[in-house]
Amino acid sequence: MKTLMLWLLETDTEKATDPANTFYSPGTIGFILTFFVAGSAVLIIFDMVRRVRRVRYRAEIQEKLDAERAAAELAAKASAKRIKAD
Repeated sequence: MKTLMLWLLETDTEKATDPANTFYSPGTIGFILTFFVAGSAVLIIFDMVRRVRRVRYRAEIQEKLDAERAAAELAAKASAKRIKAD
């Protein structure tokens, strides 16, 4: 603790307050965290696109099945009317 106090007292305040002498950098940890966040965002976007595409394809298939079912029902009604007419 005493060493820390001495070290804090030894720092040159004129040098530390001069903006030209200060260097702000996130360092290695900041680079790694930024890379991780960017990579995670890319992976989430790919996953979202894949899920949206899957939902869209399911909706298209459901619409086709509904159209086929409606056409089959219409054909069944038409054939029933034709049988009654004979």
